[in-house]
Amino acid sequence: MRVTTTVNGTEQSVDDVWPGESLLFLLRERLGLPGSKNACEQGECGSCTVYLDGEPVCSCLVAAGQAIGRDVVTVEGLAGGQALHPVQEAFVEAGAVQCGFCTPGLVVAAHDLLARVPSPSDLEIREALAGNLCRCTGYEKILDAVRLAATKQVQP
Repeated sequence: MRVTTTVNGTEQSVDDVWPGESLLFLLRERLGLPGSKNACEQGECGSCTVYLDGEPVCSCLVAAGQAIGRDVVTVEGLAGGQALHPVQEAFVEAGAVQCGFCTPGLVVAAHDLLARVPSPSDLEIREALAGNLCRCTGYEKILDAVRLAATKQVQP
């Protein structure tokens, strides 16, 4: 099957996609976007989180065919050009990247939270990131990063 979808603002077409292929596989292996990570393949860890029509989803649970005609934004598409998005900058500045495997999913989840709740409470941050697992257990630095991003976001 042919999958034509818009990824990070650019229309992409991929041929010979098999019906059971995940959006994650399509993004990583066929389109060369390695930001979303393949970890649990069960939607448990959130490392593969991307936006699908503006809603965060675990791309390992979405069939590639479900993305036909839709808009996908990966962690690579959050920033414009070569500069990092402020949420990405905050993760670097706060030292919240540890091994980096979970970071893309956490960045997308934090980005989504801050788009909905510009100044979230700690409880709101924890709830928003509850679907993302960090195997390095560096959650305090991750929370610091989201707080920092929120602070930078509200500054003029």
